[in-house]
Amino acid sequence: MIITVLRSGAPFWGRVGVFLEAIKFEHSVFALPFAILAAFISAGGWPDLMDFVWVIVAMVSMRTFGMSANRLIDGEIDSRNPRTAMRAIPTGEISRLAMYGYMSVAALIFVAAISQLHPVTWLLAPIPLAIMVGYPYLKRFTWLAHFGMGAVYLIVPPAVSLALTGTMPLGFVLIGIGSMAWVVGFDVLYATADFQVDRDQGLHSIPSRFDIPAALVVSKGLHLLAVLLLVIAGLVLGSHWLYFLGVALVALLLGYEQSLVSSDDLSKLNMAFFTMNGVIAIVFGIFVVIGEII
Repeated sequence: MIITVLRSGAPFWGRVGVFLEAIKFEHSVFALPFAILAAFISAGGWPDLMDFVWVIVAMVSMRTFGMSANRLIDGEIDSRNPRTAMRAIPTGEISRLAMYGYMSVAALIFVAAISQLHPVTWLLAPIPLAIMVGYPYLKRFTWLAHFGMGAVYLIVPPAVSLALTGTMPLGFVLIGIGSMAWVVGFDVLYATADFQVDRDQGLHSIPSRFDIPAALVVSKGLHLLAVLLLVIAGLVLGSHWLYFLGVALVALLLGYEQSLVSSDDLSKLNMAFFTMNGVIAIVFGIFVVIGEII
């Protein structure tokens, strides 16, 4: 049993809300629709209810584990960045010991969830956990660090297929690569906010390496690639026409997202990152799921 306290002296479970805010739990919405749509595609309609529940629990707990690790690993870096200096670890609102506690609980929930799914998930479970712990370190070594975050999203659709069926058809892999391109594109976009801080701290990103105008071009290219890959995935899977309508809406929304940011004006960056990407994931998920159940 894990017993720890936050700086305020409140019990471990008494400050769960503070922890959820610290890891931006609501941003699970970025990946959750991809787990849901993969479950419906795997089942060719409504998935088994309990399998579906365990998939969602596994995905959310895995992200919670990863974000906890991220906050711990980047705590010192965050404290030196004016944009992130008020996060819970730098301010001491949550102690490092408490964050390790939450992280451990998330890992235990993840293990419990995958134990209810296809046995192959036991063999592959270390992969997503290793990626979650590893990707925060990449910014210390390479401007390709964005692809570390993208790898998290890459594994979601094929992992769901494996968890439910023990197989990993090409279509799921293509959806995963497409979602990775989408995520890397918006992560590059978001990194423009920190390009000078990253340079000052010796951290690596596409904006800090190539400047903002080039980073915006890279982001646009990745989003175009994401749309293309999702189209190809739909063709490979023989998806319903609603799937392709969902992709078309994703393309329009990505175009709007890109229009919110320019090298001369980053004032709408939070809207482009937080609001639009949540909308994009939900819209695509809804159209794919409806296409599978009608």
